Amino acid sequence: MTGRAAHAGRHPAARRASVAVAAAGLAIAGYLTVAHYAGAAPVCAIAHGCATVQKSAYADLAGVPVAALGLLGYLAILGSLAGDGERARTITAVLAFSGFGLSAWLTWIEVAELHAICPWCVGSALCMTALAGLSTVRLA
Repeated sequence: MTGRAAHAGRHPAARRASVAVAAAGLAIAGYLTVAHYAGAAPVCAIAHGCATVQKSAYADLAGVPVAALGLLGYLAILGSLAGDGERARTITAVLAFSGFGLSAWLTWIEVAELHAICPWCVGSALCMTALAGLSTVRLA
């Protein structure tokens, strides 16, 4: 096999890992979205970190809760993982790196501006970091 056909189906372990990580991220984002719309503070092991982050001015982007954006992002990534062609792998990488960039910025906001850490947010950021790395492997 040569060309595109040779790349189809490459790195099946990375694809399976991506599905698992995206599902974990979806669960986190889903929980945070439900907590947001319920008006409840997420359960947080670090005193007030989650409530501080969720009630901050940075919890919404253009009027949309960041948690809901994460939920949509993870759903889109899972959708892109349904295919394994070059186009699907590229879409996954674009989505994962976009999510990684947003997560990196939000993590900086937590530390530098809010002086509060939300473990749920950190978990989501780690999921996006892993997805960005895995999508790079799948593009190779």
